[in-house]
Amino acid sequence: MPNIMNALFPYAATTRDITVRVSVSFLPEQSTPDRGQWFWAYHIRVENGGAMAAQLMTRRWDIADGRGAHHTVEGDGVIGEQPVIAPGESYDYVSGCPLATPTGSMQGSYRMVGEDGSSFDVVIPKFALTAPVTAG
Repeated sequence: MPNIMNALFPYAATTRDITVRVSVSFLPEQSTPDRGQWFWAYHIRVENGGAMAAQLMTRRWDIADGRGAHHTVEGDGVIGEQPVIAPGESYDYVSGCPLATPTGSMQGSYRMVGEDGSSFDVVIPKFALTAPVTAG
């Protein structure tokens, strides 16, 4: 199944048996390029390939726009949840990112807490935010 997963989620990183997979889609219906606004949705799957449950506690994002400006976003959990992911299970969510340029990138980390009480950071792989080029 790795080929299917690579096609569905082209970006992936594994840290301490936790794999974070990302797919991203440009949303033209929510973008207004003539006003300098572009919007993407990203789908994240967090897979627990380890032997113990882990809870996703916090997130940290580094968002870069096409001009090289960086913005950091930090907070508790994801989409209002702090999911516990059992061994062999996964957690999926979808969120979005607006930019003032037609290109950019995102990357970051999740702070996880294992059922043994250990805390560790899991890498969110860097992924591109690229609007399709339109003739104009």
